[in-house]
Amino acid sequence: MIPFSVLDLSPVISGGDAGLALHNSLDLARHAEALGYKRFWLAEHHNMTGIASAATSVVIGYVAGGTKTIRVGAGGVMLPNHAPLIIAEQFGTLETLYPGRIDLGLGRAPGTDQRTSAALRRGLGGADSFPQDVVELQNYFKDPTPGQAVRAVPGAGLHVPLWLLGSSTFSAQLAAALGLPFAFASHFAPAQMMSALHLYRTQFRPSDVLQKPYAMIGVNVFAADTDKEGQRLFTSLLQAFINLRRGRPGPLLPPVDSMDGQLNEMELAEIEHMLACTVVGSPDSVREGLQSLLEQTGADELMVTAQIFDHAARLRSFEIVAQVREQLTAAGTRPAPSPQAAR
Repeated sequence: MIPFSVLDLSPVISGGDAGLALHNSLDLARHAEALGYKRFWLAEHHNMTGIASAATSVVIGYVAGGTKTIRVGAGGVMLPNHAPLIIAEQFGTLETLYPGRIDLGLGRAPGTDQRTSAALRRGLGGADSFPQDVVELQNYFKDPTPGQAVRAVPGAGLHVPLWLLGSSTFSAQLAAALGLPFAFASHFAPAQMMSALHLYRTQFRPSDVLQKPYAMIGVNVFAADTDKEGQRLFTSLLQAFINLRRGRPGPLLPPVDSMDGQLNEMELAEIEHMLACTVVGSPDSVREGLQSLLEQTGADELMVTAQIFDHAARLRSFEIVAQVREQLTAAGTRPAPSPQAAR
């Protein structure tokens, strides 16, 4: 079976609040678990009134505690915001509570604006020290050694699976050098996707945790019973991108029947570029789009995300995608990945 997973931004909708968003995230995770999705990841963003997952490890614990089998993790933790020891302790705690179900994806961006980044008070090396911070974090999860002065408790010896995330070639090359699985953020920054995948695969060095490259890509999917309804659902994400670009981020807005006249030519071109890895429409349209993406990239796993305003419509979208996954598997679109590729 082609592994499909879920990336949830825990969207705060217009007229709703963070409490509703987090409860909907858990409901979606349970839905995804029943539908056979492999992972449910949450992302760290700060000072974003439309995203409720800023305290990512806390939300992961909430979701993992309300599910039974699906892997739950970060897609990702923005490591420049944190001391590696703190993250090791947090995810060591999660792994202790939910053994064999926790993933830790790491990004090198702050996940916010400069002023908010300063308010987070990390200020040591930021993105410049990312490679060293990743290695330090890895070491905290290894078996402790005699005389080791600083340990993650819990964390030491738990071997929490690490992923590197990226929207450029930097993390692809680092993941290759460290022998780690790699996830590319093609759902919002697809420009360097093929270059990053090529570098990752050609430069990959086997490690104790991974013997051959394992690449996941992100894709926005807005699936509905008809193409027209899928296009309508998609307008919530379009509005979010426009408002973010114009410096007016806010809660996720309800869909509209048409976006005519709401974008200028420059905005339209930018959105088409940023959202190139987006599949919208009926089950047939979604199947064709995902099949094309898998064939183009040779991805080992798809991470599906959907900023859909109506929660019932979001559940239905992921249900359609799960049905498409079964169809693609039956058709042999992609060979099954190696069982030793990624936990």
